Formats: sequence, C-alpha cells, structure tokens
Amino acid sequence: MGQEADVCAEEAAAVRAGLVREIVAGGGLTDPAWRAAFEEVPRHLFVPYYYEAGEAGAAARTAGAAGAAGTAGAAATTPGTAAGAAGTARTAGAAGAAGAAGTARTARTAGAAGAPGTGSAGAPGRETAGAAKAGAAYGTVGYTRLWRDDPHPLRRARWLAGAYADAPLATRVRDGELISSSSQPSLMARMLQALQVRDGDRVLEIGAGTGYNAALLAHRLGDTHVTTLDLDPEITEAARNHLAAAGFRPAVVTGDGARGCPLHAPYDRIIATCAVASIPSAWIGQCRPGALILTPLATGLIALRVADAHHAQGHFLAMPAYFVPLRGSGPPPQVPTHGLPSRPLLDDSFRFLLNVAAGHLEPVEALALWEHEGRPGRERYGVTVRGERQWAWLDDPEGAYGWPLGPPSGL
Repeated sequence: MGQEADVCAEEAAAVRAGLVREIVAGGGLTDPAWRAAFEEVPRHLFVPYYYEAGEAGAAARTAGAAGAAGTAGAAATTPGTAAGAAGTARTAGAAGAAGAAGTARTARTAGAAGAPGTGSAGAPGRETAGAAKAGAAYGTVGYTRLWRDDPHPLRRARWLAGAYADAPLATRVRDGELISSSSQPSLMARMLQALQVRDGDRVLEIGAGTGYNAALLAHRLGDTHVTTLDLDPEITEAARNHLAAAGFRPAVVTGDGARGCPLHAPYDRIIATCAVASIPSAWIGQCRPGALILTPLATGLIALRVADAHHAQGHFLAMPAYFVPLRGSGPPPQVPTHGLPSRPLLDDSFRFLLNVAAGHLEPVEALALWEHEGRPGRERYGVTVRGERQWAWLDDPEGAYGWPLGPPSGL
C-alpha cells in the first residue's frame, strides 16, 4: 500500500501543532529530535477510525469538535494535566477506557499516566479518559465509532479533534471488548525520551498497535533501525498499512511479544507498551551489552541497563504509568489493603510499594516500611536480573529491602 492523498492534511497540521504545544507546556518533548517527530508524523493517518466509550462527556466532546470545525488552529481538547500528573482529563475523542486490552501478547494499552485513586491498590487513578475507566474496556459500556470518512462534517471534525487530543484512543473493539488502542501522546513522548536513543540504534517495540509509535521511532532513527512486533495478524497488517500511508516502512512482525524478535536482533533498545510481572529472558538475550529496556512493571516504568545476555539492572522512572498485562501472562496479583487507614492509600508512592512488593509484604508491614523510609518515591526503587533470579528493591539491590518478581514472562 503506497501513500495516499491526505485530504485533511492542512487542518490536521494545525491541530497537531496544538497537541505539540500542549505536550511541551506540560514538560515533555524537551529533545528537539522527538519534538520534530511529533510535529511531522500525522497521527490521524494511524487512527482512520476509533471508538468512544459510553456517553459521559459526549456534550463536551461535541462542543470541542464544533470549535475545531470553526477554527482549525484550535487544539479541541479539554485542558488536563501532562503525563506523569494525575490521570488526564482530556475528553475530545478519548477512548475513555484506558488500560485497554491489547496485542503482541501485549495487550496493547491505552497507555495513560495517572496517580492512583481510592479503589484497590492496583487500580488506575481518577475517573478520566485516561487510566481509570478500565471497566469500560471489557464490554461494560457501548462504543461510538468516529471515522475519517463520515459524511457528516461535524462528526468528521470531532474525529480529527480526537485524533490530536492528548488522550488514549480505542482503535479496535471485538465483541464489545477493547483489544487495541493508541496510547496517550504525552506519555508516549516521555517514554520515547526516556529510551535515550542515539543515531544508529536498533530498536524493538513490543506492541505494534496502530503503528504510530513505530512511525515516531522511524522518523527519529530510520526505517531500517526499527522493528515493531504484535501477536495479532490483523493488528500488524493494519499497522503496516498505516505506516506505508505515512511514508514509513519499518519491520512489522507478527509474533509473541514475550519471545521478542530474534530475526532482527541484537537490539540497542527495547520499549514495551504492556505491563510485565518480570522481565522476559528473551528480551535481555536479544540485547547488546549496554542496551536499555524500558517496560511497564508494577504501575511504574522500569529502565533496565543490560550488562550481558543474563544480567540487567536499573531504576524506576518517577512517573506513574498504567498498562494492562502482557497477554498470556495472566492478571496482575491482587494487592490486599486490609487493616490500612484510608489516607496512605491516597498516596501514589505507597500504592506503588504495595504493587511492587505484592505477595511479599503484608499491608501493615508495607505501611511501616514506607513511613520508616521517608515515603520513598518510585525513583528510589529498582530491579535486578541475574540469570534466573529477578527482584525489585528499595535504594540498594543488596540492601535490606528486596522482593522477588513474579514468574518469568519469557520462555
């Protein structure tokens, strides 16, 4: 499939510029190369249609789209917070069902950052179009389809406004269940910058989704340096077509995300858009020494530096991120909160500790540790991989606080 004429290119460029300004204002895209990628890669070509969940916020979304129809330069998003702050409140075109289900044995997620709310310790944050409406992702509400070729001009404007909202977009629904989505752009920007790519780096993306993230990587590094992987052949075929329409041709591979992609190894960087209970051994084995792996784990993002095929270590980033589990790895463990006062459960740093040490600390023990250590933030935690052993730790991999990670996701 070759490049096709983009009939809304001019209007899209205006709303895309608004999205970039919003991300920059929130502290993202400090690297000029990534800013150029977000300015130039047309996200709307990767989401020719998407789904809105439920009716909440429909009036606001329609009003935003009407504004976009009248003024192409308007960003048409409800002001919210940047990724890394408590879950976004953008409504224009938001899927409303974050943590979406996914692919690539990756349950490709809506990828929203947000601080936890008051539900179970593993639940996402405030009730937003970002992380919190996970129930909507599993068929508990209906979906409205917005698409590029809608004959109604107001609905087309609403589609375009949503394509450039700083919000996740539900892109595939099967039997009432959300199975694939495009992540929140500001979170994508922060993750890509945290990947610390250099010219010439070879990157593996676990979870192709719409292909938009692979396009951003290809813009930065070149097609031949990027491989994107997904389990579902329908997802990979669509991603390949979207990429071609936008003028990109990285390697798009259908396969099991937990096994990586040995065909194009070794890699200098691996980035995942699904949560893992532990680091798949195949990922480390397919990396060059010195490579970086960035993946969601325990409601955070762990950046692991690879020493060799059996050893890696790194710290969590400060920002929260909520992604559904790697498909096939099972649901995340239940995080008990019995015996705890309500106030600590409102604190993201405590809830993170409950998740990272799930199954190894009783709730009251976790509370005592958290208070004794000065309520540590995520960046004080890390992960070490040594052969068959993997563990999370606080401050020091050989220190007093360490917790084994779950059964390996890799094979």
